[in-house]
Amino acid sequence: MKTTKIIFWTTTILIFLFEGVMPALTSQTELAKEGIRHLGYPEYFGNALVVFKILGVLALIIPQVPGRIKEWAYAGFAFDFIFASISHFAVDGIDFQGFFPIIVLGILIVSYITYHKIQRYKNIAL
Repeated sequence: MKTTKIIFWTTTILIFLFEGVMPALTSQTELAKEGIRHLGYPEYFGNALVVFKILGVLALIIPQVPGRIKEWAYAGFAFDFIFASISHFAVDGIDFQGFFPIIVLGILIVSYITYHKIQRYKNIAL
């Protein structure tokens, strides 16, 4: 169980950093705005995305958040990563920009699986 918790917190903190801290700190830079424009999205979409990413990582990282909310956060991030890859592949062709969200999706999946292992263990221990 200790290993599972270490894997969970490591992967969840990586998601927190990639999807919460970095967007919060860099979303208003010209590079970030150009990235959103490059993919064909309006600027307000990038702003809304940052707000939902921050809410999502807070839901994942705060232990007191109900499981149903965490499930929605995991689902939202999964959709985000899948559609980010599709957007990059459609605009830029096959390159690393399109594969990076899939790599982060893999990290998210490990966090999700270990989250459920921990929850299952808690339910058995009751």
